[in-house]
Parts: sequence; structure tokens; C-alpha cells
Amino acid sequence: MIRFKDRKQAGKLLADALQGYANKPDTIVIGLPRGGVVLAYEIAQKLNLPLDVIVPRKVGVPLQPELAVGAVTEDGTVLFNDHVMLKFGLKPEDVQNIVNKELQESQRRIAMFRKGKPPLDLHNKKVVLVDDGVATGATMRAAIASAEKRGAQEIILALPVAPIGFKEAVRSNVDGMVILQEPVFFPAVGYFYDDFTQVEDDQVVKLLDMK
Repeated sequence: MIRFKDRKQAGKLLADALQGYANKPDTIVIGLPRGGVVLAYEIAQKLNLPLDVIVPRKVGVPLQPELAVGAVTEDGTVLFNDHVMLKFGLKPEDVQNIVNKELQESQRRIAMFRKGKPPLDLHNKKVVLVDDGVATGATMRAAIASAEKRGAQEIILALPVAPIGFKEAVRSNVDGMVILQEPVFFPAVGYFYDDFTQVEDDQVVKLLDMK
């Protein structure tokens, strides 16, 4: 099992594995806030690529907000987990209020992170989507759908760690994946880091400003 010192180290290891995309004018790195932006910045810096964000927000099961029934991004892309929806007997209209609330929060955050700058144009671009790891993958799936909706030509996932089964679950939705490890035992993403200190909003803003 690989343990990462921190998000910066994980980002540099991913950059090493993504060297084939270095200096490509048709490639954009996108981080998922907040933690994923730290890794995405390291990749963008090392490969000399532009950096942007997509802000997915988890849509929780009513009365069980920690359990994801889906996710929504700032452009209104909503992706539901059909298995969880069926398990709880839910229809989209049953969680519409939660979707609306999370959409507003996503839009608030994207405005804060970009500070008025427009999003990068993803049309006909190769997009490298980066997070510090996935557990259920709900937010990453929404980010994939959002990038596709915005015209991305190719979508490549870059993750330091993901549970067994995730790769197969999303294989048909992406064009490439770099996942450094897929452990059988997966208690939480933070378990695989020595330092998994929470990333604050102002750090995300600073990293985006530096690119």
C-alpha cells in the first residue's frame, strides 16, 4: 500500500504518470475543490498546463445527508445514483429541494474561487479531472458529466487512490484513467495520507490565482 505524505506529493506523483500530456495546448487540468485543487495545481505546474475547477456538490438522501444519492455541479448538471435512488424509493422530485440548495452553494463557491474570471472553454479539449481520492465517486461522476456537457473531447481521470471497482464503474464514461492505487481495504480517502489537513477556500483561490 502506498501512503502519501500529503496532497502536494500525491499531485507530483500523478504529474509523473501524466507526462505524456505535458505542454499540450489542447489539454486542461481541472481540480475538484477543495482538496483536489492542490493536486491539480501540482500537475498543471509540472506539465505546463492551464488550471480550472468544477465544483460538484453531493446530493444527500433526505434525513441521511452523509449518504450520496447523487451530485450536482455549478452548471446544473445533475447525476443520480440509480441504485441508491431505488433502494430508498426516491424519485428526482423527492430530492429537488436538496439539489437546488447544493446548486446554489456550488455556484457561490465557483464565483468565489474564480473571482469573476470566466471558465476555461472545454470544447474540443482534453480534460484531466483531478481529486485527492474518491470513496463513492458521486462527485467525480458529476464532474465527468459536466465536462462532457461542456464539450470536452477527451476526459482523463487522475486519482491517487480509489476503491476496487471504481475503475470498472466509470470506464465507459472516460477516455483514460491514472489511478495510483486501488486498495481492497478502503476506510476513507484520508487513511492513505500522512497529512490530510482540510484545505480552506482561500488556499484554493490562491492556487488558482497563481496559475
